Amino acid sequence: MTNKLWLALGAGILLLLVVSALFAPLIAPHHPLRQNLSEDLIAFSVDHPLGTDKLGRDILSRILHGGGISLLVGVSTVTFSLIIGLIVGSLSGYLGGWIDHLLMRLVDILLAFPGILLAIAFTAVLGPGLDHVVIALCLIGWTSYARLVRGEILTLRERDFIHAARALGCEPWRIILRHLLPNLLPPLLIQSTFGLAAAIVAEGSLSFLGLGVEPPTPSWGSMLNDGRQFLLVAPHLTTYPGLAIMITVLALNLVGDALQDRLTARNQ
Repeated sequence: MTNKLWLALGAGILLLLVVSALFAPLIAPHHPLRQNLSEDLIAFSVDHPLGTDKLGRDILSRILHGGGISLLVGVSTVTFSLIIGLIVGSLSGYLGGWIDHLLMRLVDILLAFPGILLAIAFTAVLGPGLDHVVIALCLIGWTSYARLVRGEILTLRERDFIHAARALGCEPWRIILRHLLPNLLPPLLIQSTFGLAAAIVAEGSLSFLGLGVEPPTPSWGSMLNDGRQFLLVAPHLTTYPGLAIMITVLALNLVGDALQDRLTARNQ
């Protein structure tokens, strides 16, 4: 019962965040880029429930629009990383031999570099931008999916139904697509949930360093960076974007942990 409760709580928070991000232009009280210097650094008002920043822009509106950026980067990163990792892991696990050694040594080389530092270096060379952030995060993000897929396939390829498919003359690509991949969906779903949380945190880190989306586009990380110089006089500038990141990552981890527990209980 507890597992279902945490799953429902995490899924409910995620649903609320997704709806808020999708319909931000409709539900946001103000345009996220509209400035009003006469109302700068307001902590609370009826017109600005979460206050305003140093340029008088509404914090609530910027958080709602920034959620769309974070979710877009997270979903894009997980999608492309999953596709690359699925292809590499499937080839490595099923074919084995020198192909397996070559691909896994490539994974080991990439994992030897700290992921966030590699992303920082990549975006520093190409410059800030939403597409550059996604490419930088995918550069190393696919490795975890590749290793997961390879490990699962190494186990599954020795099962009786795979031997039967080989005996019937099925091509390797057909065995991978029709027999192996459907059995990989549960662990990949769990890994994708945690990967989405990690991508959102990484995007916030890059934006905080000025290497994410270009201003004045609202982003949770860039909002944290803008507010750090006003921590003592206007702590709401960093409190609310920080809470947005924390709640999103918490919801994703709740969903991921609940799914992992259900999968583990099913396999026992």
